[in-house]
Amino acid sequence: MDTRFLGIPELVEVPSVAVVVDVMRAFTVAAWAFAQGAEKIVLAESLDEALALKARHPRWMALKDGPPAPGFDAVNSPGLLRSVDLGGRTVVQKTTAGTVGALAVKDASLVLCAGFVVAEATARFLRRRAGDQVTFVVTGEDGRADDDLACAQYIARRTIESGTDAAAYLRRARESRAAAELAQGVRQGVHPDDVALCLEVDRFPFAMVATLEDPLMVLRPYAVDPLAD
Repeated sequence: MDTRFLGIPELVEVPSVAVVVDVMRAFTVAAWAFAQGAEKIVLAESLDEALALKARHPRWMALKDGPPAPGFDAVNSPGLLRSVDLGGRTVVQKTTAGTVGALAVKDASLVLCAGFVVAEATARFLRRRAGDQVTFVVTGEDGRADDDLACAQYIARRTIESGTDAAAYLRRARESRAAAELAQGVRQGVHPDDVALCLEVDRFPFAMVATLEDPLMVLRPYAVDPLAD
């Protein structure tokens, strides 16, 4: 498998297969939303679009980065979301980096969204479905976020070597700028457990596949059977 690791500004052409990585916290939150029963996640282009979607669909739940805000039901925190019952609901998600990265590759033939919590399921999906080239979109800090890059490199390695040890990759993520900002309270809308929850490897047994359901980009869980390899 030929792999590339690109930041959002470096996406000058549409990749065939894209894995969009946001560890802290968009796609950790997305995985938790599915674990809490969400049916699908709509990735919004803007805060205004998220609020407009919520206005048209009152039962949908809207969440965003940062502190609580009028019209939004939740913030982008796995620690805060893990106690919310989302059974059968649609979540509208708008974040600073993760949703932006997914929408930047919306025309790819296959788009996966990932973090450490779905690493193995994502790697298994790639082993079964991907072509020769996979573009990992490192969403944070214009491609320089080491939590996202470490996770992307870990998934890429695990795609070809399933026994890859996660320890070194997790250490990089734990020592990243994003982790420090969450731990020190630089970012708002944070739970004390957020960093630890973002670094739980293989917490969930599903990959997350984003597809265009005109006109929306919609993320859904995809169960990956570990016995099918």
